[in-house]
Amino acid sequence: MPTVVKDQSKRTNEVLQPLKMNSAKVVQRKKQDLPAVGPRSMETEQSTSKSKSKTLDLNNVLRLLEGHLTANLKERHMLVLWKLLKRNQIGFLLKDLSGIAKILNICADKGKDQPDYWQILLEAVKICRLPFLKERTSDELNYAQEGIDFISNLGCLMRVPEAEIRQQILESVISLYSSVDEQIRDGLQQTSPGYRLQLLELSDMAQSLVLSMSTLEDQPSVRLQLLKTLKVLSGFSDRNCSLMLNARGAEVICLHMNEDDPTGQVLLSSAEILWNLLERGCKDKVTTQLSSMECVISLKEAFFFQLLNSSHPSDLQLRNDLLVITTLIAEHPNSRLVESFFAKELMPFITFPELKTLDPLVQNLKLRFNHEDLKMKKMMLNLLVLMSKDLAALQIYKEGRVILALLTLAEPPKSTTELRSTSRHWSSVQQEDLQLQALATLTTIAPLMLDDYMSYQGNARLLLLLDWCTGKDVFFGQGHSFHGSGGKGSKKSQMRHCIRVLRSVTSVGEETVNQDLCDQGSIGQLLGILMQMESSTDDDDAATLEMKSDLLLTLSALCENDMHRKELFGSEGVDMTLHFLKRGCDKFYSGLGHNKLVLSTVDCVWSCIVGCYTTEDFFLAREGVFLLLQLLVSSPRCVHCTVLATLLELCDNPNTPPQILSWSDDTGVTAPGLLLHLWRQEEEELGVQRSKQGALTDVQKPLLTQYQEDTQLSYPADMPSAAVLDVSENLRSKIYSIFCKIGFQDLPGLKTKDYVTLSIVRRYLDFKVGEVWQEISRELVLDEVQPISPDEEALSNICRTAEDNARKVMEEQRSMLERQEQEKVGEEKHMYTEMKTHWRQQELTAKTWDSYQAKTSNYEALKKVKAQRRKNVELFRHRPGDEDLRPEQHFLGHIVAVEKGLDGGSGPAGVRVTVARTSMKGAGKDQDQGQGQGQGQGQDPLTPEPQIIPEMNA
Repeated sequence: MPTVVKDQSKRTNEVLQPLKMNSAKVVQRKKQDLPAVGPRSMETEQSTSKSKSKTLDLNNVLRLLEGHLTANLKERHMLVLWKLLKRNQIGFLLKDLSGIAKILNICADKGKDQPDYWQILLEAVKICRLPFLKERTSDELNYAQEGIDFISNLGCLMRVPEAEIRQQILESVISLYSSVDEQIRDGLQQTSPGYRLQLLELSDMAQSLVLSMSTLEDQPSVRLQLLKTLKVLSGFSDRNCSLMLNARGAEVICLHMNEDDPTGQVLLSSAEILWNLLERGCKDKVTTQLSSMECVISLKEAFFFQLLNSSHPSDLQLRNDLLVITTLIAEHPNSRLVESFFAKELMPFITFPELKTLDPLVQNLKLRFNHEDLKMKKMMLNLLVLMSKDLAALQIYKEGRVILALLTLAEPPKSTTELRSTSRHWSSVQQEDLQLQALATLTTIAPLMLDDYMSYQGNARLLLLLDWCTGKDVFFGQGHSFHGSGGKGSKKSQMRHCIRVLRSVTSVGEETVNQDLCDQGSIGQLLGILMQMESSTDDDDAATLEMKSDLLLTLSALCENDMHRKELFGSEGVDMTLHFLKRGCDKFYSGLGHNKLVLSTVDCVWSCIVGCYTTEDFFLAREGVFLLLQLLVSSPRCVHCTVLATLLELCDNPNTPPQILSWSDDTGVTAPGLLLHLWRQEEEELGVQRSKQGALTDVQKPLLTQYQEDTQLSYPADMPSAAVLDVSENLRSKIYSIFCKIGFQDLPGLKTKDYVTLSIVRRYLDFKVGEVWQEISRELVLDEVQPISPDEEALSNICRTAEDNARKVMEEQRSMLERQEQEKVGEEKHMYTEMKTHWRQQELTAKTWDSYQAKTSNYEALKKVKAQRRKNVELFRHRPGDEDLRPEQHFLGHIVAVEKGLDGGSGPAGVRVTVARTSMKGAGKDQDQGQGQGQGQGQDPLTPEPQIIPEMNA
């Protein structure tokens, strides 16, 4: 063992020896290249010694200030502290910030009894305005927490009641945002502005400043400086906004915004801080804090002060900013705008100058009808919409005659002579903006205040506005506002919003309102507007499509429950709906509103046509059912429910089922096949268990969907269960009802798969009843209810019957599928038979062609064929002696030549015909002649012999 250690140490020394020699050489070389000690090296050593002395001095200062024996040595404290500040007059080191913070806190506490310490604190805070210093680049990372704690401690020094110290603290905070060039001083370097801002954001400075707001009531200058500082903090950092909100900064700022301030800067700075908090902070937190009663009252006082005393453009902007903040508060569900009487006091200003009032505050209001006043007026109208969510505000609207003011604003623009009669008025552009804003406000408020709407003749005013919109008067809409988009240079925007108001009013279903509209001829007027819009050559844009959809919905609301109004809808309305149905769903997902137009058209068919025999017959005569079925093919799934419901309602007419059965699309799909296809798609979407052929797989779950399986719950008696909700939430019940109308027998165009699905459709109601009873049994088990014996037996019998029905359907489907399989096998055999015959024919054709080719190209093959032919002839000839029993006969062969007679007639008379004749003789005779003549002459025994027939006369 010692031998091994000795060997290892020896090897180690051998390895390290070259490295030692090399390092010695390097050191020696460095020593030779070192320059002489100059001023710079001396400065570095001095800075190092100074930093060490500073550290030592800082520790000694802390011992001096905190020691039991030296804690009361004020004069010595002053001497040492002034000396410390003098040494750090270019800034504090990052590594000394922890000790400096302790010294500042000690001075702040001692200054309560001895104000001389506050002078030291003041000078130290002034130094804090300078950037922090670092000796190395890594100091920023190593002492980051010390910097964060120092800045947080600096914010806590706002507790010192001395105004000058607070002022310097705030200036030091603002100085952190100033950009200072980095310079090297005594071997030290300043920290970057970005680093200082990061330390500020990670500290609690913003929260501390907000909390110190309540201590500055008797120091208005400091309070103003604090607001400016908070404005800077909230305008550059989201984290600072979050810290301010944690200290309820929005509420604190709002409560102190109305304090006495001759300069008027407190309110302006407070509003800007609230704006920053809304933009960069959590909007919900801000509105929640501002929704308290005290904040709403403070905001009300500030707004009305600015409203009645603003003249400068900046003051008008501040007034509008406060109104925007009020609008945001109104969106909060717990706002106190009504309880604080803010809404009530605001009503006279909202309805001014449309309505005359004796309120002295309104009479002191000086509207200049400029851009800022227009913005205020539009925001007030928008505030009406937001406050309408509170039902208590509607009574205030009623007392303030808000509906009358809105209807007055929505009237067509006045002529030039009428405008000249009043000295002050809105310009034409401003009047258009207010008109559109008023109509948009009426869309929300009018359905909530139908009594006022009817008392001020709202229907008549809107119909007159529609007449003006469809008239040929020259009007050039500016279309600069939000509500005027898409209507520049025309009255389209006014018509669009007027139609919106009519749609919202009629959708409530108030009979008096709808009857008043119909009495004034609104059905014919709306149909005329639709036809006029449809006849225009302009392409459909989003605004036009929206107007068409709203008009159709308005007509549906008017005609839905009244037979006389459906008759007024008449043939013109039917033609209009047919025209829209023919458009189809090609542009359903264009994003312009074609989807709404399709749905509103189908709804119009359901509400305005179905139920009236006159309009139904006209609709059927114009092949409206075919259009609905074609729409069912081309439309997406979201439209199918409405189309099927409309078809089901139309099936009550006896002329509808024949038309449904006679329809087929371009591919040959019939209506029953289409309905069964939709049934399969619906079941696939619902996750119903089916085989690949669409047959039943579980007799206990013939219709159960995956959603029903996931919700195995017990429902109360007044709530529909999952099985009952399934009837109304998918298409299967509607498809079953349509088949009940058209029948289940002799349906055209069905395949085996369709018949399999049809067997399920036919038993849909039985399956659904069994499903409901199974659900009842399951709920009884969940509720731990034991039924009596007769009820339990009845439940079991019902469930057993449902399962038996399912088994019968499964057997029926199995027989259908087996029959289909047999037909497929028979068709396959027939196909193979045809294939064999085809190939055999091709083989025979090929052999015949080869034989023919061989005869024509090979003489030996031709001789063999001819010999075989003679042999075959010989086989069919009679035996010797038969030729004596039969007379010799001659058969006429083919015509050889035809010559005209001498008389030159054109008819058969005088024609000389030469024909070939074949002599049929017995075998023995032919043999004799063949031996004597035929063979000698080389002729074939069957070769015809030409003969001349005498001239034939007619």
